[in-house]
Amino acid sequence: MRIDRDGRRNGAHYVVHTHDPKFTLELTPDRAAPDRVGHGIIKRICVPNSWAGDYGRYSQLLTKAQEFFAQSNPAGSQPSRL
Repeated sequence: MRIDRDGRRNGAHYVVHTHDPKFTLELTPDRAAPDRVGHGIIKRICVPNSWAGDYGRYSQLLTKAQEFFAQSNPAGSQPSRL
C-alpha cells in the first residue's frame, strides 16, 4: 500500500507492507532521476524487532517496495500543492 501525505516542505511518501513481515518504508522522490521520482530515496525503515537482523530477506522486500513506489507514481506527474 502506498500513502502520500502533503506537508509544509515536500510531503512524505510511504510504502507499507501489510503482510508478514510487516514494515513501513518512508521514501522521498529522487529529483535526479529522469522522471524526478525514480525508485525513491529511502529516508526511514520501520521493522519489527524480530526481523531486525534478517537483512537478506528484508533487502529483497525493500527492493520490491521501491519498485512498487516507482510503478505507483504516474510518469512525470508531481503531486499537487495547495
